[in-house]
Parts: sequence; C-alpha cells; structure tokens
Amino acid sequence: MNQLQNLLHDALISTGHVQHCAIIRRKDCSVRANSVGFMLYPDQIQMLLDAFKNPPQSREEGLYFEDKQFKCVRADKNSIYAKNDKRGLVLVRTATLLLAATYSDNMFPSVCVEAVEKLADYFKEKGK
Repeated sequence: MNQLQNLLHDALISTGHVQHCAIIRRKDCSVRANSVGFMLYPDQIQMLLDAFKNPPQSREEGLYFEDKQFKCVRADKNSIYAKNDKRGLVLVRTATLLLAATYSDNMFPSVCVEAVEKLADYFKEKGK
C-alpha cells in the first residue's frame, strides 16, 4: 500500500463508518488512492466535481451516483453531503484534491462526515 492508501485506511475505513472512499486529484480526475472495490471512472469524477460549480443547483437537483438518485442535504463550495434512503455520499474538496466517501445503512453519517472533513483539513494544512 502506498502512503495515501494507508492514510485512507487509517483516517476513514478504520472508523467503521466509511464504506468506500477515494482521494482524487482534481486537475486530471485521476484516482490517487481508493478503498478496495471502489471504482470511480473519469466521467463520474467529473460529474462529482461539477456539482461544486453550482451548489444551489446541486441542492435542488441532487446527485446521480452509482445508478441511484441522491438527495443533497448540504452543498457549498467545499462540501457536498447527499443521501439515498439509508446510504450516503460525502464529498469534500481541497485546493487540489477531492475526497469522496460513502456510508451504508448500518453506519453513522455524522462519523463519516467528521472523518472526511478532518482528513480534508489535514490536506488543506499541507496546501494540497
């Protein structure tokens, strides 16, 4: 595992409240690290990044992710939280990265959000 893989595991997966996660470089939509079984394609990544361009529209329309419509519960210039039934998606962007995480019905959304936001803060402190 590379350093970013370890960071994903230690900061997110180990909480027990993040199902899948990825670190994506915004500039070229490349996945820098991801959890096992979490595949994101460039067109999906671009759609997630585009959601940050117009947060009010994202809040109103929601996001289509993994063949499901997710309702936005928060959307601003740095963070987007969306849910579909008892599953959810957390997106946080930094200067150069996008952090994406999902949670499932047996996980606490608040713990997932806190873990992703803390990891994003770490990257922001590093200038990434």
